[in-house]
Amino acid sequence: MKLHALLMNWYSAAHDFVAPRYRPELHYMRGPGPAFARRAVMVESSRVPPIMRAPRR
Repeated sequence: MKLHALLMNWYSAAHDFVAPRYRPELHYMRGPGPAFARRAVMVESSRVPPIMRAPRR
């Protein structure tokens, strides 16, 4: 039984290497990325008056 599982694992790995399955859930974004975060910080910091900003250290 272990030999069968070993052979099936090897076959599956070889098959995925030669002809990988398309799994769209691995390719779609799940939220805003780092570019959006940088833009949001820049927009927010330009809206906050200088008095309300945190002091520089």
